[in-house]
Amino acid sequence: MPYNENTIQRIREILQQKGADFYEKAMFGGICFMVDDKMLCACKIEKATGEDRLMCRLSPEDAEEAVKQDDVSPMDFTGKSMKGYVYVEAGAFATTKQLNYWLQLCLEFNPLAKASKRK
Repeated sequence: MPYNENTIQRIREILQQKGADFYEKAMFGGICFMVDDKMLCACKIEKATGEDRLMCRLSPEDAEEAVKQDDVSPMDFTGKSMKGYVYVEAGAFATTKQLNYWLQLCLEFNPLAKASKRK
């Protein structure tokens, strides 16, 4: 599974600093961070570009605003956009401040997010 271990460690550190109770799960071709059994975010290396990419689960309103930024696009993992999910390119989370911003948005939405049905 291709992912940037440095980015994974940065995410771990920020979530620990925020006191988030999280665990990691292999998903979406990378590592997914789960909070309250709901996807918070995921990190992987994009095959086509070889670039680090963050997938964030945001409120629909935050996602709508986020995609207005240059390094953010709607998530289209299945070929159609998924409401509230965005891809964030490496340039938009290069600094700790930037990564913290994205993780905070994810954490704010997490209590409102629906959990996936267990199979």
